[in-house]
Amino acid sequence: MVNIKLKKAEELLLEASKDKGIPRNVKNSIEECIKILHESKESEKVKLSTIISILDEISGDPNIPLYGRTKIWNLVSKLEEINI
Repeated sequence: MVNIKLKKAEELLLEASKDKGIPRNVKNSIEECIKILHESKESEKVKLSTIISILDEISGDPNIPLYGRTKIWNLVSKLEEINI
């Protein structure tokens, strides 16, 4: 059975990966996060924490446009809500 929290996290990540305003390097990191959801044997909390950490790190990239940075921050915020 697919966990509801992980399913919601995957939906949010897929939505962000399809956004035209997100740079390719950020999309690659988002795809890495989706891979973690599917392939990692860790607990759901560890998976979500790892994903949040990856996204938080890339949000500091100076090459991301303001729109993309805001999108990543919103995504991190929603994932933190799920991870409670």
